[in-house]
Amino acid sequence: MNMIYFLIGCSIVLALIFLAAFFWASKTGQHDDTYTPAVRILFEDEPTPENHAKSDENHV
Repeated sequence: MNMIYFLIGCSIVLALIFLAAFFWASKTGQHDDTYTPAVRILFEDEPTPENHAKSDENHV
């Protein structure tokens, strides 16, 4: 029976840690922009001259 009390106490402490981590993430702005990450894959990266030169070397 003592083990059950110990496990319940550990689970409550762990739940409070996760709750504190969620509030910390919300406070620091982790959840502010929910639209951009979903469409970021659709944006095409602009080729830089450095990357463009490397791709030309690979095709020769």
